[in-house]
Amino acid sequence: MKINSIETFATEDVGLVRVRTDNGAEGWGQVSTYHADISVSVLHRQVAVHALGSDISDLTLLGDLLDRIYEREHKFPGSYMCRALGGLDTAIWDLHGKQQGKSVCELLGGTPRPLRVYASSMKRDITPDDEAQRFMRLRDIHGYDAFKFRVGSECGRNRDEWAGRSEQIVPTIRKALGDDVALLVDANSCYEPQAAIALGRILQDNGVCHFEEPCPYWNLEWTKQVTDALRLDVTGGEQDNNLTLWKHIIDARIVDVVQPDICYMGGIDRTLRVARMARDAGLVCTPHAANQSLVTIFTLHLMGAIENAGPYVEFSIEGHDYYPWQYGVFEEFPVARDGKVQIPDGPGWGIRIRQDWLDKAVYQCSRYQ
Repeated sequence: MKINSIETFATEDVGLVRVRTDNGAEGWGQVSTYHADISVSVLHRQVAVHALGSDISDLTLLGDLLDRIYEREHKFPGSYMCRALGGLDTAIWDLHGKQQGKSVCELLGGTPRPLRVYASSMKRDITPDDEAQRFMRLRDIHGYDAFKFRVGSECGRNRDEWAGRSEQIVPTIRKALGDDVALLVDANSCYEPQAAIALGRILQDNGVCHFEEPCPYWNLEWTKQVTDALRLDVTGGEQDNNLTLWKHIIDARIVDVVQPDICYMGGIDRTLRVARMARDAGLVCTPHAANQSLVTIFTLHLMGAIENAGPYVEFSIEGHDYYPWQYGVFEEFPVARDGKVQIPDGPGWGIRIRQDWLDKAVYQCSRYQ
């Protein structure tokens, strides 16, 4: 079963991938969102040229194929190569699931079921009171019992979005939602260690359980200082895609919880390697999945199968005003009920793409000659 063609359907923000083989099998995947049109270009220019004609009959050899492609393009390591590789990887997993009549979760050894999710807010241009009101409405509609909100300013060099916002929003959210709700915060690389630790103590006093990316993610030693100083879980890793770096992050206990992003990492196979390294080190894995594209579907399937899965899956709550491009792509995207989201149980990813979206997307095809 050899790869005969790699097709893409892309907008600036979403890039879907279809892999077809010489025996007529096909599967759908996705490159990472955000400048997806660039990732699609990399896929056709630097991934397809090595993947076309490859035998993908044995799913256990997928990692070797990905590694060989990465090595052939060794002068171009990093984010865009991995974002493009993820489109190939995830399409191949879907293809095998459809061929075997199993969900990807089942291929990974798991069982499709409802998983607890945390409602993930991306907003900083919102007052603490308005964020609290939004969370209460969503709790009443969807039954969420875990919420993540933003503190600091993105890559903010110790600056808040506005003066005092972070110190105010933490107790405001806790008071509004009560003590039975899990609270998580994300600083998006805002702080130097001293400032992160000071805020972290406020988080601890208010029962926050998860402090994500407190320091610039590339400064691992700063993050380590915060991890060692605080009792709550310091988490991170969404930006990291180098497996050797991941080994250091895990071996050095830079964070308490690892958060690889399946689409940033280069797909399921490479993310599994990170999850297994973390498992062997006794660390929890709670992947990053910050929008309602296929990255959330991929993450649900993975989290339904790995041994060291965290207690919840990230689930974006942003609407048309924030991520308008995530709508109209799929026939029915899972919704949260009673604070949980069902892992799709159909073959492969178990989700259908809308033909009208495909018709409007930019189409490209690389074919085996």
